[in-house]
Amino acid sequence: MEKRHITSLLSQAFGKFASKEFPHWFQKIVNNSYVGLMGLDMTEFHAPNTYKSLNALFTRKLKEDRHYSLDAEDFISPCDSWISELGHIDNDYALQIKGMRYKVAELLGDNFSDEEKGIVEDGDFINFYLSPKDYHRYHIPTNLKVLKAVHIPGKFYPVNVPSLKKRLNLFIENERVVLLCEATNGKRFYMVLVSALNVGVMKVDFEPRIQTNASATTPQVYEFENTYLNKGDDFGCFEMGSTIVILSEKDMFKEINLEMDHHVQYGQTIAKI
Repeated sequence: MEKRHITSLLSQAFGKFASKEFPHWFQKIVNNSYVGLMGLDMTEFHAPNTYKSLNALFTRKLKEDRHYSLDAEDFISPCDSWISELGHIDNDYALQIKGMRYKVAELLGDNFSDEEKGIVEDGDFINFYLSPKDYHRYHIPTNLKVLKAVHIPGKFYPVNVPSLKKRLNLFIENERVVLLCEATNGKRFYMVLVSALNVGVMKVDFEPRIQTNASATTPQVYEFENTYLNKGDDFGCFEMGSTIVILSEKDMFKEINLEMDHHVQYGQTIAKI
């Protein structure tokens, strides 16, 4: 059996610490220290000392859902994040950051057919980087049908800017969950959840069999027939910060209202479909 990479073991160890429920007085110190150190804005959430573990703080839910457009043409941001890169997929290449490109087919892995990979030929890509201070949950950006999910075990390299600039194919080396989706207009796109150092788990609530940073060393494939999700649905979380990559079919988006190096929030309209 293939040995797990040191980054996986480190992330698993950190995950155990983060999931531990310490005595209230000590947990309060841990939580408040993290909020202060990382500069978390807790305005939309419960007080830091109400969370029983650091992981509970990481994966905190909004006290009230945000307002977002219900217009079927409005595609919303799936998360609070920084737009590290966006653009057109050119000859199967996309960018992890300026000057560092990778092959989309390799990101999607070997468990999608050439036809499935060809869906996004000449399409668009958007990279959403969630820092440790961001809200860590992710939501459905448009009404859709999930067609397929593939969990690809891998490494847990950091996905911050210094790492993106120095490690070629970082997205491809890291563990990821690839979701093939179909919007209500029939256009298809991928949402790729990419792991990072200290991301012990990437949760996918509609498919609990997906267990990331676990013992699996080979890809696991899940196919769906009637799995429909609505815009705004909370479908999981990163247990720390990480990255979501959206890869779209050509002409799925009539316009994209985003600029690189800008911060976006879950619920914000970012494109028209």
